[in-house]
Amino acid sequence: MKRPLNILLTLLALLSVGFAAAQTDIEQPNLGVPSKIGPAYFGPNAFPVPDMLDGRTSSELKLELYGDCFLGTTTGNVADDITGDLFAKLTIPLFTPKANLTVWMPIFEYFYTSAELNAMRRLPAPYNTNDLQGMDSGDVYVSADVRILSQERHHVDLSARAALKTASANQYAKGRCYDAPGYFFDAAIGRGFDFGGGKHNLRVAASGGFLCWQTDNGRQNDAVMYGVLLAYTVKNFTIDTCFGGYAGWERDGDRPMTLKTNLSYRIGDLSLRLSHQVGFMDWPYHQIRVGATYAFDILNKKSRTK
Repeated sequence: MKRPLNILLTLLALLSVGFAAAQTDIEQPNLGVPSKIGPAYFGPNAFPVPDMLDGRTSSELKLELYGDCFLGTTTGNVADDITGDLFAKLTIPLFTPKANLTVWMPIFEYFYTSAELNAMRRLPAPYNTNDLQGMDSGDVYVSADVRILSQERHHVDLSARAALKTASANQYAKGRCYDAPGYFFDAAIGRGFDFGGGKHNLRVAASGGFLCWQTDNGRQNDAVMYGVLLAYTVKNFTIDTCFGGYAGWERDGDRPMTLKTNLSYRIGDLSLRLSHQVGFMDWPYHQIRVGATYAFDILNKKSRTK
């Protein structure tokens, strides 16, 4: 008696699932209507322009910790959009300097946005009629970075990277993040030029890749990544500037273009950094970054070269 009853209950369960699925409408995505899911409509940490590689990977374990201040420019009044965060990044050599595992994220952010800005971003009620402030944590990024060619043997450095973005951040309704995963692949080629008896070094690099994120019902945004970098090092000082971004297919708030400039000073294993980033299109922010990097020679390269 129990066996037929179990079979009947199983059939009823399958039929109920099938009926529920039959009642669920599956909508064809309308590719002609922009999703408004892009960097122009969210906070600065939702859709950042990834820092580009310069063709090399790291032989040191690096722990980076920064404080950021973002001032928004959407309304023309920077007081309408203010974000501060604590940002961390960890680079781990995977038993060889030719392969790195890199993890980075905004550990937390504090934000303030005005009612005017929230209405322009099309936030849902009641957020679009009120000033907003609060705290949030950011998405986690994880990448595998591989060095393919080295300048010592092939005249140029070439590296490739594959990265994933989690959907761990909150506050989607307030426009701070987008609750969906993403990924990107890119490659960078670079070369350094020594002059002045080896006391000066000029490095040039270029990168390109593919970036993707889920938007809404049944579709995703695919973007072409690009970047060029110029870096100059003398003694312990390095200044570098990078022009880059990515271009999505929707052509509505999804084509951020930025210029990043970094000034760093290295004291032994510690490097101090001051950075500025400005968005020219679809990333409406000025960013000021202050922080430090501590490097650990876990592969014992220094001791082997003595």
